[in-house]
Amino acid sequence: MTTILDPPVAAGTSLPAAERRARARRLPLVLTDSDGVLTDGGVYYSDAGEALRRFSVRDGMGVERLREAGVATAIITRERSSCVERRAAKLRLPHLFLGVQDKAAQLPRVLAETGLALDALAYIGDDVNDLGIMAAVGERGLTAAPADAMPELLAACHYRCAARGGHGAFRDFAEWILGLRGGASGPADPRDAPRDAPPPAPRDAPAPAPRDAPPPAPPAARQAAPEDAGPVDRIDEEDQER
Repeated sequence: MTTILDPPVAAGTSLPAAERRARARRLPLVLTDSDGVLTDGGVYYSDAGEALRRFSVRDGMGVERLREAGVATAIITRERSSCVERRAAKLRLPHLFLGVQDKAAQLPRVLAETGLALDALAYIGDDVNDLGIMAAVGERGLTAAPADAMPELLAACHYRCAARGGHGAFRDFAEWILGLRGGASGPADPRDAPRDAPPPAPRDAPAPAPRDAPPPAPPAARQAAPEDAGPVDRIDEEDQER
C-alpha cells in the first residue's frame, strides 16, 4: 500500500502512455478542488455575506459519466461553504472535505475515510495551495489543472485542461480519464498518437480498394442513337459548298 511518506517523483514528470492508461484504469476516485476548478473562482457577496457561486452543468455531467464508469468524485476545499455542500449533495458525491487548510496533510484522513490507497486517486487543482497534494497524488495517480490555473500547477500536473475553471475543466479531465480507460472518446492526448500514423482520409473520400482486387472495368462505349430517335441536324458536303 502506497503512503504519503513515500518520496514523490519530480513535479511535471511526463508519464509514458502505457503508465497513464494503467493509472486511469485502476482509479476509483477523483478528488477535486472547488473554487477555481468547479467554479470560476468568483464569489458573489450580499449584505448578509456569501450569496452565490457559479457551477458548470457540464462538470456535473462529467461527474455522472465517471460514476457510470465506476469512478467516484469527491470535493476537498479549504472553504466552508453551504453552496459547495448543496452542490455536492446535488451531484450525490460520496465524500466531501470542507475547511481543509493543508490538503496534503489531510491525505491520511482522506485515505482512511475512503478506504483507498494513494495510487487509487486522481486530483485536479488550480492554485498554489494544491501543489502539495498534487505532488503526493501525482506520484502514483493522475493530476490535472484548468487552463487558467497558476503556472506552478500547470508545470506540475500530468494533464492541462483546455477549459478554464468553472467552464468545463473538470469535464475535460473526466473525459481524458475515460479515454485512457478505454470507455469513452475523451480529448485525444497527442503523446498517445503513433508517430508514423497516416493522415486521416477526407470524409467523402471513397474507401480504398483491396490490394488483390481486379482492375475496374473500362467505361461502356456510348451507344449510337437508333434510327427512329428523331431528326438529327446534319451538314452535308453539298450544303458546305453552297
